[in-house]
Order: sequence, then structure tokens, then C-alpha cells
Amino acid sequence: MEALGYSAADFYYLLPELIITGGALLVLLVNVLVPRRGDLLFGLSLATLILSGLVLASFAGVDTYISRGLLAIDGFALFFKAIFLVSAALTLMMSAPYLRVEGVPAAEYYFLILCATLGMMFMASGVDLITLFIGLETMAIAFYVLAGYLKPSHKSNEAAVKYFLLGAFSLGILLYGMSLLYGATGTTRLDGIAAALVGQDRSLLLAAALILLAAGMGFKIAAVPFHMWAPDVYEGAPTPVTAFLSVGSKAASFAMLLRIFVEGLGVLTPDWQVVFAFLAVVTMTVGNIAAITQSNMKRMLAYSSIAHAGYVLIGVVAATERGVVAALVYLWVYLFMQLGAFAVITMLRRRDVVGDELKDLSGLFARAPVAAIAMLLFMLSLGGIPPTAGFMGKVWVFGAAIDQGFIWLAVVGVVNSAISLYYYLRVVVFMFFKDEEAAGSEIVIGPAMAATLTVAVVGTILFGIYPQMLFEQAQAVAGSLGSAVTAAALQ
Repeated sequence: MEALGYSAADFYYLLPELIITGGALLVLLVNVLVPRRGDLLFGLSLATLILSGLVLASFAGVDTYISRGLLAIDGFALFFKAIFLVSAALTLMMSAPYLRVEGVPAAEYYFLILCATLGMMFMASGVDLITLFIGLETMAIAFYVLAGYLKPSHKSNEAAVKYFLLGAFSLGILLYGMSLLYGATGTTRLDGIAAALVGQDRSLLLAAALILLAAGMGFKIAAVPFHMWAPDVYEGAPTPVTAFLSVGSKAASFAMLLRIFVEGLGVLTPDWQVVFAFLAVVTMTVGNIAAITQSNMKRMLAYSSIAHAGYVLIGVVAATERGVVAALVYLWVYLFMQLGAFAVITMLRRRDVVGDELKDLSGLFARAPVAAIAMLLFMLSLGGIPPTAGFMGKVWVFGAAIDQGFIWLAVVGVVNSAISLYYYLRVVVFMFFKDEEAAGSEIVIGPAMAATLTVAVVGTILFGIYPQMLFEQAQAVAGSLGSAVTAAALQ
């Protein structure tokens, strides 16, 4: 093994990924061998994520490369892997009652959730373009299938086809950009790319690579004008899948974006800052304006998710250590408020009610006061109202932009936050001030859904009142991106 450049440490540091791989395969095996296995499959999948998280926690403070330098085990990777595991666990908990209502098989669903999580984890650790591509495709293929998991639903089938076709098209653009970058630098390693670009003159080849990479990553984070797929896919996919797609997939794509542009292309910061500043403005504006007109909650949250991608991009544009910290903090707090909102929508799904229309929230406070109050908290946090976690995330992002002289960008962000309050408070009006009750059977909050809402509420309140520990952790993590951040700050 040593002769091939591998060691036992490689497998040790890959234990979280190996556990998820083994758990995913075990889910399929148990599905075949054990009768009446529904709750067992759920418990096995959740235990896999918990065990992987426990092993991951033991790597705190580690900063090393494994697998011949293809993967990094550092604070940056661990931070994002924690996001993926928490979001996957919350998705599983809200999925269990949803799958029973829909009457669809659970084994393949849990298997695909674990596979998507596995791909995300490789995206966070990847420090080579090929490794990043493999992780991205592992995640994307799982989501293509999950989006169309409700076979009798025409909307679900349409969502899967649209996602697959546009995903394949964007992948071609991204790969072409990677190939041009390889042609310009002679390597696929991010540190090698960063070194090769030092002192190198700007060329048409580099400009084309930069534009194609930005376009390919723009699709993955659902930035305007590469967002066309998001509303239809979010609406048609199963609601827990939509939640996981809007949080886990977005965070993984931003991890990949930060690796490539901050760590690999830090020398070209002034060039890609302009591109991402433009994307941030149009993404925030189009996302918020389009969300105002939506009557379907999943489509509204899809456009809201697009707008939030614009807010995170502000941290990327800042291109300093504080900017990276701001992006990391925002993605972490976004996990709780977005998944919490989707958990409430998932809870509204009963055998006689789809539950994803705005009118389905009418009189929710009278029917399920706990869910209504939780939804109120999530809407306020998404809108950036203190003392919620969403407020602290936006303050940090806008502050990073102002520090770097992008005052106009911060002002655009604040204006867009004000615009977003209209459609978030519209949800509150339906829940608390509409007299008519939506038709359908009684809303029941089961143990799994109650646990999901509890975690989401606690995270939204905790990081709004006491964000210091999250900021400190993100600060330490941002430093693990190495000298590339410093080089970018000096431009």
C-alpha cells in the first residue's frame, strides 16, 4: 500500500464516508432480508448519519491531505460535512411520515439520501477538479432520481426530467471550463493551479475558463440567470427532497465554489469578483420579486432560496477571510430556517390534502398552534428580523461587503431583504389572521416531525441570540483554506 502512495491513515480519515457507504448498502440488504422493515430502515439510516458524525467530530483540529493529495481533511471540509449530516438527518426525520402518506417504498429513498450525502462530503473535501467532479455527480445523480420519486405524480416526473436535462447541460459547461483551466495551468490540483497562475498573464483561455466555471457553478447554486430549473423542480419533487436539495445541495455547491475560486483561483480575484457581484445583484432581485407572485409555498421558497444564494454570493464577492466566514455562517443558519419551513409544509401533507398551497396554511394557528408559531419564527429568520439567526447571518454578510468597499452591494442586499418581508409576512397573515380553515383531516405532529421542528427552532433562536460560538468556529475554518484567502485579500 505504501508503494502506491496510500497508507492506513487514508482509510482512517475516510471513515465517515465509508460508514455512509456501508450504511447505504446495508439499507438495501435489510430491505430484501427483513420483513416489516419500515421503521428499521429509518433507524438504520439515521444511525448511519449519527455514527458518521461522531467519527467526523474526532477529526477536529486535523489539517492534512490524503489519497495522494486528492482530498483535504481540514476545518473547511469538516464544517461543511457537519452541515450535510445535520441536514440529511433532519430530512430523514421529516421523510418518515411523508413516505407513509405517499405510500412509496422507503428503502431506495433512504439509500439515495445517503448517496447524495456521500457525494456532498467528497465535494467539501475535494482539492482536485476530478475529485470535485466525482463528488458533484454522485450527489446530482441521486437527486435526479429523488426528484422523480413519486412515480404517479406528473409534476414529480416533469421535475426529474427537467433537472436531469438542465443538469447534464450545465455539467458540460462546467467540465469544459475545467478542461480549459487544465490547459492553462497543466494541473487539476487546486494548489497547483494557484501556483501556476502566479505571475501568469491574463489570456483569452483563462477568461473563457473563468466564465464557464462561473456559469456551471451558477446552475448548481441556482443563481440567476441559471435558475430556471429550481422553481419547477422544487415544486414537483417530494417535499423533504426539496428541503434537502435547497439546503444540502446548495451548501455543497458553495463549498465547491469556494474551493475552486478562493483556493484555486485566488490570484484572479479581481476578475471573478466582478462576475459574482453581478450574479449576486440579479439573483437577489429576481428571486425576491418572483417570490412575491407565488401562491404555491414550494415555489415561493424556491425563489426565496434563489435570493438567499445571492446573499451568500455577497460573502464570496468580499473575497477575504471575513467574507468566507460570512458565507459559512450564512449557510449554517440557513440550514435551520429553511429546513424548518419545509418541515411545516411536509406536515401539512395528509392523504386528503397536498398541503403545499398558501391557502392550506389558512387558520393554521387555530389548528396547530405549535407549528404556526414555529413557521412564524422561520419566516422572520428568512426575512432577517432580529433576534433570529437569519438576522445575524445577513449582518455578517453585509458587513463583510462594506469592509471591502462594496457598500453599494450591501445596500442592494438590504433593499432586497426589505422586499422579501412582503411574501414572508404574507405567510404569517394566512396562518394567524385568516378565519377560514383549510379542508382536510386533522394535522398530527408525530415524534419524528416534532424532533425536526424542535431542532430547527432551537438552531434558529440559539444562533440569533448567541452567534459567537458559530462565528469563532467559522473563523477558524476559513483560515484552513490556506494562503489563497490571504492572497485574495491583498489584491
